[in-house]
Amino acid sequence: MSRWPSVKARDVLSALLRNGWTMKRQSGGSHRVLERPDWPDFVFAFHDAEEIGPRMLARIVRLTGLTPEDL
Repeated sequence: MSRWPSVKARDVLSALLRNGWTMKRQSGGSHRVLERPDWPDFVFAFHDAEEIGPRMLARIVRLTGLTPEDL
């Protein structure tokens, strides 16, 4: 079984914001650029109701430093 479950994009975005990421800018659609000191900017490109699977979630975790407990 995977360490990461499938999660709604709005829940992942909420976890990122709680974890110190802030919204740098948002384009007209689903693309949001997040920033955090000492980390490169991260483009979060998911609609709120979209389901993010374990494989993509693992990639997001690697780039942002989230932990399973953050979700």
